Amino acid sequence: MPFILLRVRVVITGAAGFLGSHLCDRFLKEGFEVIGIDNFLTGRPENIAHLFGHPRFKFIHYSVTNYIYIDGPVDLVLHFACPASPVDYMRHPIHTMKVDSLGTINTLGLAKLKKARYILASTSEIYGHAHVHPQPETYWGYVNPIGPRSVYYEAKRFSEALCMAYHREHGIDVRIARIFNTYGERMRLNDGRVIPTFLTKALRNEPIPIHGDGSQTRSFCYVEDMVEGIYRLATYEGLQGEVFNLGNPQEVSIKDLADNILKITKSSSTVMFLPPREEDPPRRCPDITKAKKLLHWEPKVDLLEGLARTVRWMRDILTKLY
Repeated sequence: MPFILLRVRVVITGAAGFLGSHLCDRFLKEGFEVIGIDNFLTGRPENIAHLFGHPRFKFIHYSVTNYIYIDGPVDLVLHFACPASPVDYMRHPIHTMKVDSLGTINTLGLAKLKKARYILASTSEIYGHAHVHPQPETYWGYVNPIGPRSVYYEAKRFSEALCMAYHREHGIDVRIARIFNTYGERMRLNDGRVIPTFLTKALRNEPIPIHGDGSQTRSFCYVEDMVEGIYRLATYEGLQGEVFNLGNPQEVSIKDLADNILKITKSSSTVMFLPPREEDPPRRCPDITKAKKLLHWEPKVDLLEGLARTVRWMRDILTKLY
């Protein structure tokens, strides 16, 4: 059952980011009081500009790598602050590791002090070059701890370990969301992830870059579905110490994704094949059996419909920019 209390206070780190800003919207819609924290390293003020002046929204411009003080009660903490795209976390490798070490310690400390429930935004990247497919939560992963992408997935693995340590030693109600590829409105056009990159190139009729031969697969979840899964994980009772894959099990190759985007945008772009990226996993797809059973959740928005919605939003953004 959900825990829905009148005027519950929730702290959301990374509040001006892609997912964080949508979570602010959702919790406000459900009647929560939201305290958003972001230092705008990769988040954008325009993502939450519509919330300024809202009577139940407060924003703190701050880095979670520093000690966090929140006046008054806190019932729920969602730690979503972290560069999440390869371009961002490889541009800010040390900060990425700080936000998922010091930042996780500081937000867990806040949850401990306030006796609050805690939700960690982890990632499918912790599975690395998975030898099991699709990946269930019980799979430990296969990763290179010193590779170029390790700054992200090792930081997330450390954050998961911290969460479980605080759960076991201090009894904190922690829940871990291993988030698979998510897309939709408010993604940065230049964040380096495949869907905004392909859409931007297609809408500009520029060559679409595919690293490798395009046979590598991903599973893309529309942001509306992802927010619903996170909301259920945060509000359902009896999930202390649990880990959940959240993503869309509909697997698609990168080449097929590019072809679908060309059709939806009616673009004259061509596909440009580039050398493969180092440590780019060949397949990535979640096993969401656990989420279906305990959260009664699975994605509802088909990839083509989600892409069409995202294209409408992106066309508007590009029109304003150019």
